Amino acid sequence: MFASILRTNLIKRRAIYRFEGVRTMPPHGVHREQGTIMSEPFRPYEKLVEITIMGKKFQVPERNSLLRCFQFISPETIPYGRFCWNQDCQYCRVTCQLPDDDEPREMQSCKFIVMPGMEITDMSQELKWCLRSKLPSSSAAAVSK
Repeated sequence: MFASILRTNLIKRRAIYRFEGVRTMPPHGVHREQGTIMSEPFRPYEKLVEITIMGKKFQVPERNSLLRCFQFISPETIPYGRFCWNQDCQYCRVTCQLPDDDEPREMQSCKFIVMPGMEITDMSQELKWCLRSKLPSSSAAAVSK
């Protein structure tokens, strides 16, 4: 029984590290007692940057994927969306205007690192649904139709 508990804990740790995009296990003994919390979903950041989503400005953590920033904005809904977090599902697709680009581009928010001044002009229905309480009322109304 003790061996099965240890195996279960190892499987959980591996799942968490795969979920976060880390390909290797941490060194033996690196865990909560040493100050590393394995379940922290955001990459380390020092400041918040401003982005615009459907006309509304938000402050989000730098050096994180756009999908993680959506989770920062709405932690109660994004984790429960149908997102795969690895580019397979296409539910995180957005159209955004980058500060240094002339034309908007379509991209997947799970793979794109947020940039200060970026403007999201359109997003998938799944993202609209998950962010409906945070978006301007005209965008949220489009979700319910």
